[in-house]
Amino acid sequence: MRTDDFDFALPEKLIAQTPVEPRDASRLLVLARGTGIVEHRLFREIGAYLRAGDLLVLNETRVLRARLHGQVAGTGGTVEALLLRRLDEDRWEALVRPGRRLRPGRRVVFGAGVEAEVESIGEEGTRVLRFPPGSDPEALGETPLPPYIHATLTNPERYQTVYGRVPGSAAAPTAGLHFTEALLADLEARGVRRATVTLHIGPGTFRPVSVPDPREHPMHAEWYDVGRETADALNQTRAAGGRVIAVGTTVVRVLEQAGAARADGCIEAGSGWTRLLILPGYRFRVVDLLITNFHLPRSTLLMLVSALAGREATLAAYREAVAQQYRFYSFGDAMLVL
Repeated sequence: MRTDDFDFALPEKLIAQTPVEPRDASRLLVLARGTGIVEHRLFREIGAYLRAGDLLVLNETRVLRARLHGQVAGTGGTVEALLLRRLDEDRWEALVRPGRRLRPGRRVVFGAGVEAEVESIGEEGTRVLRFPPGSDPEALGETPLPPYIHATLTNPERYQTVYGRVPGSAAAPTAGLHFTEALLADLEARGVRRATVTLHIGPGTFRPVSVPDPREHPMHAEWYDVGRETADALNQTRAAGGRVIAVGTTVVRVLEQAGAARADGCIEAGSGWTRLLILPGYRFRVVDLLITNFHLPRSTLLMLVSALAGREATLAAYREAVAQQYRFYSFGDAMLVL
């Protein structure tokens, strides 16, 4: 297995810069495992492939207003900070640039005079920023968009799912952006049950694999939570012969991490950190179907899809998507792996 095996050519014009309206008007490429047959639908028609007794699992994380612009106190040098996670009431872990300006002890003024101190340097160059007691750094920030999106987002809620409720991500679980409340209600009326998990997405999700052998890629850690109600719903669904449908690669990683603790694949409630790297050859214990967007070349996300659908079938589907002018990446169209 080589990282080069997961490369593909993508015309830049197919990288979606803005979301379609309404959300469920995006296109849907349906890939059948085993046969490799591809169908072309609209996302709002996804119910045609789901059935009563299936369980739709959603990641209810919300994207933080995490991108802050500021100036170094005393020098006036401009800096940018991307909040990654809250450590306690006043301290945040953040990525900063340029890092050379923000050594421990430096102070940065954000927004309307809110001053934060660089407390320490962490792994991979992150900084711990201490904000004044009672301040709200998110109120000073803006929604971070992926580096390949250059258009201005007029409505920040379009980079949030309609069901997200737990703030903590640096990026959206983009497979869920296609769902509307009406579509979720329609699926529920068809007998498709719904459950939620949480995985807070870090900026490492956009990092391509740079080593020749993807098995040597240092996978980033992300925090997840599986509640008791969700664990029970998953185990009941599988016992009754229903299918578990992961909405996004983040949900796949949560469920497979949670299912790895027991030999029978049963899910236990719990939370923690996952560095699970899913490559072709992986044996899925929990997930049956996957709803996902189209991903970056040489990325762990593309490798995960290839592990479920097969590398050749996945890349063939991507070539078909390019030929049919599908929209790619975060604001792009969707894919259903059956």
